[in-house]
Amino acid sequence: MSNSHGHQPAANPFKQPRAVWAVAFACVISFMGIGLVDPILPALASDLHASPSQVSLLFTSYLVVTAVAMLLAGAVASRIGPKRTLIVGLAIIVVFAALAGTSGTVGQIVGFRAGWGLGNALFIATSLAVIVASATSGFAGAIILYETALGLGIAVGPLLGGELGSISWRGPFFGVAVLMAIAMLATIVFVPALPKPARPTSIAAPLKALRHRGLLTMGIMALLYNWGFFTMLGYAPYPMELGAHQLGLVFTGWGLLVALFSVLVAPRLQARFGTAPVLYANMAALAVVMVVIAAGVTTPSTVIAAVIVSGAFIGINNTLTTQAVMLVAPVERSVASSSYGFVRFIGGGLAPFAAGKLADSFDLSIPFYVGALAFLLAIPVLASGHKLVKAAESGDAEPVTSPFEQVGPALVAGDRPVVVAVGDTADADAIVDAAAVVARNLGSPLEVVRVRETAVVEELAIEPEDLEHARVAVRNHLDRLAGHGIAVTGQILTSVGDHASAGRVLAQHAEDVHARIVAVGRSPRGPAAQFADGSFTAALTHAAATTVLFLQPDEEPRELTAAAFRKA
Repeated sequence: MSNSHGHQPAANPFKQPRAVWAVAFACVISFMGIGLVDPILPALASDLHASPSQVSLLFTSYLVVTAVAMLLAGAVASRIGPKRTLIVGLAIIVVFAALAGTSGTVGQIVGFRAGWGLGNALFIATSLAVIVASATSGFAGAIILYETALGLGIAVGPLLGGELGSISWRGPFFGVAVLMAIAMLATIVFVPALPKPARPTSIAAPLKALRHRGLLTMGIMALLYNWGFFTMLGYAPYPMELGAHQLGLVFTGWGLLVALFSVLVAPRLQARFGTAPVLYANMAALAVVMVVIAAGVTTPSTVIAAVIVSGAFIGINNTLTTQAVMLVAPVERSVASSSYGFVRFIGGGLAPFAAGKLADSFDLSIPFYVGALAFLLAIPVLASGHKLVKAAESGDAEPVTSPFEQVGPALVAGDRPVVVAVGDTADADAIVDAAAVVARNLGSPLEVVRVRETAVVEELAIEPEDLEHARVAVRNHLDRLAGHGIAVTGQILTSVGDHASAGRVLAQHAEDVHARIVAVGRSPRGPAAQFADGSFTAALTHAAATTVLFLQPDEEPRELTAAAFRKA
């Protein structure tokens, strides 16, 4: 399929240069961060003679500093470059994780976790971008690799934390320091210097972006969601009454569901029901889970089962909340990510602190009831922005940054063009030429379309292709067809979500311009990639209201139908 974007793709997403593997390894360790600590929370309280509320502050310091640092991370990366930002972030994590392991009091750990949060923010801000920029398997392959690192980190983190924590509560901290030091050295040696952005990011830009109603609304919803999420993560280990090893196994089961539902289930639910309806149902389900934990706080088996099940809903929420933010954000993706990260991490940081105060003043069930209330309050907040999300999904929104851009002359009113979607593939010119023949035979103009995708991986979003690169690519096709006796124009579209989302965006555009035919080429992505990230062509064929043609150089065009995909 010639509608893939970004770098020239290869068949195997795991055949990558050492630079990519170095950063992917660091990503695995980074994603272990929260889960690694959960199994040792009761041991910290016991060994350091601290209350659960005091121990919970290690979440608060980590997340609040991460939140504030998210405002600065983009500005730092745009000035010193992605590689240096990565290395600085990794070095900070190594130092403060090791210091946390040497601590003698909970207060010291809380302080060192704050430094850890600073390093984590710098790492989060650049890791996905570096993998995408360094990958040789194309955008899709890079995303699959990142998703794999995410899944491994979330699932293995609690397991490793439980194993090391069963020896000593210091074990997980020293383990992270050693593993991140290895990742840092690999990054220094193998990752090449990457170019800085054309212009530096303003430090004030993320805060200014919150003046936009849509972004602020989604941010507040995310704050409430993270309030409930981190209440559960910070306090659920205590009523389970398990040792570090057993807690590690429980949170490994939870992490597996988070990863699976984030990557595989969330995009499919979004495609079937829409972003907002799925989030409404999901928030309500999380509220029910929290009530179950609160009501059964004296029954360890109930708490264990509820926490594991919550992983499914949390995985869905992490992905679709980020999608909702990116759909309505009227600013650059990087700025929107920083704004969103700031607000949501603030919620995550304050929740354990408040939960501790409530638990000390009342009993352990109250923080969970308050967490359930936070999930429920997120529903009306999202509802207040429902029209914005729905309009953005349908393409009817009018944000500051347009979801499409005309290249070349506009279509004449009443024309019904042949639309061809192409990307950076070896056969792109041949596909456009074949589509031009179809358009000439039908007496229709040709519209060359390129879809700039915004990939959402759990709580991160990235655009692998900048707008100028897309403009040049489309313009080159228009220039090449000049003088061929056919009216030709170009269009750049944008999509948010998995690869299938781009197919649905193209189908909607084809309906808007009353296209006679939509033409695509063969996908360079293998079956595994299409399963994980969705099939552009299948989504297009199911959603399109017009004929979809499959074009191959030197072959007769072949019509694609939804029925054929269902049989396949």
